[in-house]
Amino acid sequence: MERTKAKLSDNLTGTPPQTVNRHLEERLATTKYAARTGSSQVVCENGVPLSTVPDSWKEERTRSLEDNEMSLPSLAAAYTTILRGLGEDPERQGLLKTPWRAATAMQYFTKGYQEKITDVLNDAIFDEDHDEMVIVKDIDMFSMCEHHLVPFIGKVHIGYLPNKRVLGLSKLARIVEIYSRRLQVQERLTKQIAVAITEALKPAGVGVVIEATAKEGGAY
Repeated sequence: MERTKAKLSDNLTGTPPQTVNRHLEERLATTKYAARTGSSQVVCENGVPLSTVPDSWKEERTRSLEDNEMSLPSLAAAYTTILRGLGEDPERQGLLKTPWRAATAMQYFTKGYQEKITDVLNDAIFDEDHDEMVIVKDIDMFSMCEHHLVPFIGKVHIGYLPNKRVLGLSKLARIVEIYSRRLQVQERLTKQIAVAITEALKPAGVGVVIEATAKEGGAY
């Protein structure tokens, strides 16, 4: 089992909870200066701030339930071809329904393409006179590696410095789910989560840590 990690700054290894807290605090400490100077920033990969944040996160639904129904037969046919390519007989009893099951499962694993961040955030942003760090740790994450189409799973830790606006805590997990249920690489997933929170809340700063594992024969 290969251990892989991705996050918004330098790598963490064997991170206990107190280390995660300290790491987020260190990342966000740089944003306190930005808040005092009237600018906001996202601490991104290697600690580089984003000067501008793309607005494309609001229009990211690329697949509908109708699309799922229409594409299911072709997906199932593709899995039939894969089974034959592996040297199996798709007509044997144990595999008769496998292509349809696999196609349905893949649609579920990538259901993030059916959702937009704005769908879940519209009723969950609140005006609050609060400027202390908000940290949510150990959000479960399941995603699919876009290079090998195999799963990687792990935990996401999110911290942000509110700027008079806060987000319902459960919605942070929903943001993670929407972006993770797509074909991904961990570096992009981390950035997308941070960008979505930044666009939704305009906080003084955001920090995201992802710890994930993938079993791919060492090919990740």
